[in-house]
Formats: sequence, structure tokens, C-alpha cells
Amino acid sequence: MDKLKQLESFVSVVARGSLTAAAKAEGVAPAIMGRRLDALEQRLDVRLLLRTTRRITLTHEGSAFLEDCQRLLAELADAEASVSAGGAKASGHLRITAPAGFGRRHVAPLMPRFREQHADVTISLNLSDRVMDLAGEGFDCAVRVGDLPDSSLVSVRMADNRRLCVATPQYLKRHGTPQHPSALARFDCLTLSSDASQTRGWAFTVDGELVHLKPGGPLDCSDGQVLHDWCLAGYGIAWRSSWEVESEVADGRLLALLEDFAAPPNGIYAVFPQRKHLPLRVRLWIDFLKHHYGQAAFWKGVA
Repeated sequence: MDKLKQLESFVSVVARGSLTAAAKAEGVAPAIMGRRLDALEQRLDVRLLLRTTRRITLTHEGSAFLEDCQRLLAELADAEASVSAGGAKASGHLRITAPAGFGRRHVAPLMPRFREQHADVTISLNLSDRVMDLAGEGFDCAVRVGDLPDSSLVSVRMADNRRLCVATPQYLKRHGTPQHPSALARFDCLTLSSDASQTRGWAFTVDGELVHLKPGGPLDCSDGQVLHDWCLAGYGIAWRSSWEVESEVADGRLLALLEDFAAPPNGIYAVFPQRKHLPLRVRLWIDFLKHHYGQAAFWKGVA
């Protein structure tokens, strides 16, 4: 049995939620889809899916394998598109969505530069912190930061995103510098308010374990940009994403703190709906983002 067909069937079943739906999309019997999955699990000697009459659930191994399969199939589609497209010119309308803060800083400025290279492509950008239903709302691509719970989407990791404790040199001169995460309780910490999404607090690695702290302070806000501005004004210590503060750290306006205790990075991804043939304009946009996001100088504001 074709190994590639097994991988495609596995991804399709997960994306559509059932053997029947995946089989219908391909025009084969559900039993054929089931045999492909059985053969894949037998070949790998691992259970990828837990199947009942009502639902299909990924195992831990299946979840990890799914991301690799999606990436490999997307790369194969890109390679085929590169050959078949030849000298074809990208055209049509591209609909993109991104988180508001990240999109303002690191997506919107790139769009005019992309159009300089592909003048026949028009682009709409939606900036929202709501996680969009890409297929249902008609988006071609989303830029997302952090964990990706929606396994029906294909994802391409473009860069790492670290979370940093930062403060101005002036604030640290007045109040001192924390040497351990537990010392943050003695400092003015600028935190997201309780109605914001950062419910677990600030993450650190302490003695090899991931821990979450909820430091307090005299100022909190539901908007991350306000916290960033307060931090730059010297009102306290903030815990921000590297994409937001990398340029200020590079030029010395902010200093990174507690770097020995930093939590593992999460990712910055381009995600898009499962498609057999990715439009050329979408593929070129993702390649464009990967090129820029892969440069350290970009995050420091010098690329």
C-alpha cells in the first residue's frame, strides 16, 4: 500500500472527524480508509487514533505525528506547485488574519512589500485577537502566535517566540534587579488584568520544571500594548513576547531579566485550511513571511 496515501488518509480523517467523511471526500468506501489507517499503524507499530462508532480521538503519538504529516504534505504540495507553476504569475485576492498587536507590527508593514513583488495580488488583512474559523470565514492564511489547538489546519512554523521579563535601566537603577522569579513579588509588575487571556500568569523554568507565577503590582490592563508603553515609561517590570520587545532590548531601552529562568519558546506559525492544491499567491506569501521572520535582524527592527 502506498505510504503517501496512508499519510494523506490519516490527515484527512483527523481533519474531517470521521472515516466516513474522509472516504466521501475521496470517493472511496469507508472500509478502504480504515484499512489504510490500520496499515499505517501496523507499519509504525504505534496507535495513532482511538476509534469508536461515535468519534475519533488522536493519541499522544498521533498528535505529534499529525503535525509532521501536515508539514510534509504541505512541503510536497509546494514542491509540486513550484514545478507545475514554472514562470506563472501570482494573481487573485489574498485574505489574511493575524492577532491585532502582532499584526500591526509584523504583518501589516510587510504587505506593501509583498505587493511590490506581486502586483497582480490584492490583499485584505483582518486584525483580531479572536481565533478565526479560516475555512468558514473565507481566509486563505492566518498568522498565529503560541499553541495551535486546531488540528484541522496545516501549520508552518516560521519563528520561535520567547517570553521575556523586561524593564528600563532607569527602573532597575531605582529598584534593583530581581535575581530569581520568586523575587518579583517585591517589584512593581505590570500585568494583564483578570479579564484578559493570560490566565495562567508568567511562565518560568525553575529547577527544570515549568512554573507559573502571578505577580502583582499597582497597574494592570487588559491591553498588552498599554503594558508595553508603561514598561517603556519606567513604571515597572513587564512579561512580554520577544516579537514585541526585541528591538527595544537590542537598542538598550529595555533590559531582559531572569533569562536563566526563561520558559521554552512557543512558535509563530502560518496556518491555512487543508487543501489539495495551495494557490500560488498563498504559497508565495508564506515563503515571504518565512524569509523575513527567519532573520534575527527583522525582530530587532533593522531588516
